[in-house]
Parts: sequence; C-alpha cells; structure tokens
Amino acid sequence: MPRKVEVKNGPENVQFIEVENTLKDKVGTGGLSEDILNKAQALIENTAIDFKPMAEIYLQALQNALELSRTMGDDLDHEGLIKRMLNATMQLKANGGMFGFPLVTRISEKLVNFFEVIHHMNADSHEIIQAFMTTIRIVLIGDIRGDGGAKGVELMNALDNACARFLEKYPRNRGSRLS
Repeated sequence: MPRKVEVKNGPENVQFIEVENTLKDKVGTGGLSEDILNKAQALIENTAIDFKPMAEIYLQALQNALELSRTMGDDLDHEGLIKRMLNATMQLKANGGMFGFPLVTRISEKLVNFFEVIHHMNADSHEIIQAFMTTIRIVLIGDIRGDGGAKGVELMNALDNACARFLEKYPRNRGSRLS
C-alpha cells in the first residue's frame, strides 16, 4: 500500500507519496555474498579467453570510422562518427582490465575523454586517434600485462600531452558532449 506523507513548509504544502517497490520485494536487498564474488573472480582469472581478437574487432571499427572521417571531409556527420568511435573505445575500456590488460583500459579511457571534448574531426585529431590505436595494438602485440611499468607511464604521458596540444591549438573545437 502506498504511504502518503504531507509536510507543511510555509505557505506551500509538499506531499510525498512513497510507492511500493515490487522489484525490491522480489529480489531482496543487499549485495552479493563474498563467496559468489570470489567464484566470479576466479572464473574470470581462469578463463582462457584471448582478448586480442576481440580487441582487434573494436580497433578495426575505430580504424574504419577514422578512414571514413579522413575521406568525407566537410560532408561528415562529426557527431555521429565520434559517437561510433566512442562506442568502440568504450568496449576496449570496459574489457581490457577484465581480460588482463589494464593498460588498454587506461589508454582507452584517455581516448574516451578525448572524444567527449572534441566536436569536429580534422587531420590533427586523426593523428591523435591513430596514435591511441597504435599504442593499444603495441600493448596487445607485446602482451603487456599490468600497468606497463615505466614504459606505461611514458606512453600515457605522451598521449596526455598530444591531447593537450590539440586542445590548445583548437580551443573552439573543445566542449563537453556530456552536458
């Protein structure tokens, strides 16, 4: 049964109506048990799925969109193409760490951030995106697990600097797609 609460606040009457949460009643409350979480983690760690072919599918989708951007010029739907590229990058970000490539996740996260603030693609943005894709491929081909150590930090700094230079050079191209 819905519960009705009335609160008087100055000249206004505020009325809160709490409705039954039937989904909560069906599934209960609380999180997963520690045992279930440990079993899921063990399954992930012991699964022999090779992430590289999956990652290559997403990298190829990025490459195809990048080539389209290079050839379309001014006729390009920048927003739509950036969203396509963002989707493939988000898949890399989401799956990298789960399959033992947290550096791929970190690199992809940086590329997601780049896509979220640019509005138009140009030759310089193409170079930056290509650099991100090349870096991810190097990590996968080199089977670099973990954070990549000092080389991983160096790669991340180089990508950060490239993005910063782009946004400094093209301040009008900057904005948030999230707002």
